[in-house]
Amino acid sequence: MVQKVYVTYNDVHKLCKESAQQILEEFKPELIIAIGGGGYIPARILRSFLKQPNGKNISIQAIGLSLYENLGTGEPEEVPGTEVIHLLTHVMTSQQFSSEAINHLIGKNILIVDEVDDTRTTLQYAVQELEKDVKEQTEKLGRTEKTNFSIFVLHNKDKEKRGTLPDEIVNSRYLAARTTKDVWLCYPWEAVDIEEHDRLAAQQGNGFSA
Repeated sequence: MVQKVYVTYNDVHKLCKESAQQILEEFKPELIIAIGGGGYIPARILRSFLKQPNGKNISIQAIGLSLYENLGTGEPEEVPGTEVIHLLTHVMTSQQFSSEAINHLIGKNILIVDEVDDTRTTLQYAVQELEKDVKEQTEKLGRTEKTNFSIFVLHNKDKEKRGTLPDEIVNSRYLAARTTKDVWLCYPWEAVDIEEHDRLAAQQGNGFSA
């Protein structure tokens, strides 16, 4: 039976706070892209800790990826994807708006945020799609600025990955606040009964460090 581990909002807040300084020093993000739906809340919390005194908040944009399939294990697992939905700033209704959104990414240090690196397929598809779109638009506009992508996740599961990431990201632009065993991580935004979720989190005690 797969072990369930309950992560609280306080856990998420603390992990973002703990990781913010390293992100500022190593990645210097100018823009955050949250992967929906697990990346939305960590991205917003992280932004508060990345803001510099008298500085502006870092903008948050988003992409939605539908890469999950129920494999009968009780927990949906990531599979090589069938759908990538771009939601940069707003739901896109035209190719023109899509191009304008991509233009905003060119030449920036971009931090991709998600809650968990499970099989890595979600992150792989996110990076692939973003890099492809930015490259095409950069060449189309005749621009020369370099766009750098980095990744932050709350948890990285210590398991064999199906997806892959570019070496330059894995080696120097990837940060997981925690590396965990291959457990079923239950995040608070997935809970229908948050009081019960928090009760179960308290019950698990110190056996798991979120």
